[in-house]
Amino acid sequence: MRFAGKTVVVTGAGGFIGSHVVERLVREGAHVRAMLRYTSRGQRGCLDLIPAEVLNDVAITLGDVRDFDAVREVMRGADAMFHLAALIGIPYSYEHPQEVIDTNIGGTSNVLLAAKEFGTLERVVLTSTSEVYGSAIRVPMDEEHPLQAQSPYSATKIAGDALGVSFQRSFGLPVTIVRPFNAYGPRQSARAVIPTIISQAVTGAALKLGTLDTLRDFTFVEDTGRAFVEIGGADAAVGEVVNAGSGREVTIREIVQKVGEITGRDLGVETDEQRLRPSKSEVSRLLSDSSKAEHLAGWRATTSLDEGLRRTVEWIGEHIDLYRPKEYAV
Repeated sequence: MRFAGKTVVVTGAGGFIGSHVVERLVREGAHVRAMLRYTSRGQRGCLDLIPAEVLNDVAITLGDVRDFDAVREVMRGADAMFHLAALIGIPYSYEHPQEVIDTNIGGTSNVLLAAKEFGTLERVVLTSTSEVYGSAIRVPMDEEHPLQAQSPYSATKIAGDALGVSFQRSFGLPVTIVRPFNAYGPRQSARAVIPTIISQAVTGAALKLGTLDTLRDFTFVEDTGRAFVEIGGADAAVGEVVNAGSGREVTIREIVQKVGEITGRDLGVETDEQRLRPSKSEVSRLLSDSSKAEHLAGWRATTSLDEGLRRTVEWIGEHIDLYRPKEYAV
């Protein structure tokens, strides 16, 4: 389907990836309803960082995906739904697993139940994560790779994916599941490793990190946002789980080196024990096979790692007031 002229709901719209999906949809002519979680300060998260001319065309509504009535109301009369709302912090899921379960599984259930009740949505796009695969058993990792719950967070996402597949098979809902690998880029918080490295590097702080030799498939967020829209709009992807990754792997140590080259600094690293995951929970390697995305939707990542890092360093340098480099963000 084409999203131009359609009414499209985006939950988690104030998040890192969600804000890029909102921007992409608006630029393609969609009428976007952005669902944000209420705060007493009226905070809009990353939506406040998108261009004003884009934000002016976004209808913002407040609510919590754990509240079925709120979800049903924002979906009423919509043509499509992109569900990105989730608690995504893996360390946070160690500390507060019940909250993560309620939000990630309960929220997804509410979206699916509302879509089933209305029966009129042309597309329901759910957000998975490469964390559902756990440490690579084989590479590259296609959608048939075994799922391994190595954290409470990843377990909730496995459950959410299973719910989506079941509703598509049982009730014929037009569900598509996009499974992004490690997105990075402008607007990302210091909860993630690349902004952590960059924000410490540009302020001259000593780099405090966890494991340096894990391998990740980092994908520039503009490519990820485009993946959601292109895969979500592909009729051939209905009922499918589809990876969205760059197809290249790099260690955290190599990222440190590249950021050092971009910033012109010799970056020494100190191991911070609180940043280390439990050994059985640490995902040591992720590398995507995203050929299904190209086959079904014509999508592939196009931004090189060097270019993406350069743009991210530039953006964080211009918005360093949003970061607290000396603090550990979970």
